[in-house]
Amino acid sequence: MNNRKSLIIQEGTLSAKFPCSNTKRNRENSLIWVCSITPSPLSSTYTLKLRYLKDNEVKVYVIEPKPLALADGHLFLPHVYSTSEQSLCLFYSKAREWNSSMLFTDTIIPWACEWLVHYECWVSTGKWNGGGINHNTESLKQDFKLNETTNEPNRFKNK
Repeated sequence: MNNRKSLIIQEGTLSAKFPCSNTKRNRENSLIWVCSITPSPLSSTYTLKLRYLKDNEVKVYVIEPKPLALADGHLFLPHVYSTSEQSLCLFYSKAREWNSSMLFTDTIIPWACEWLVHYECWVSTGKWNGGGINHNTESLKQDFKLNETTNEPNRFKNK
């Protein structure tokens, strides 16, 4: 049984643990949280955006810096749903690693920080050590699709 945490509880815990964050909640329908995070003492600072829509999965985006740097020789970010949107893959939904009964502050936010630490190592080494399922092909498809719908030049051409 999934005992969904109310969004007012999610908002309260996010605000308590991250007092400098901005949270916008629309009753129990949606929640958006934006905060600057430094995932480790040696890390850069990143601005994250968490978006939750009722009855949907939570999504996390890196909104600053944009674009994130890529490791030498790589055309797109590892372990993301979209390189251009910088939409992070933090859990495997088919394995039910996250559900709405879990607090964002105990799961999604620490997972995003862990992703960022692995990202920083990847930029330096070109090797992703963060585990997870490889879905770079799907990520690349999403970036091509986004470029087509926004009429942006395709940054993957001729590379």
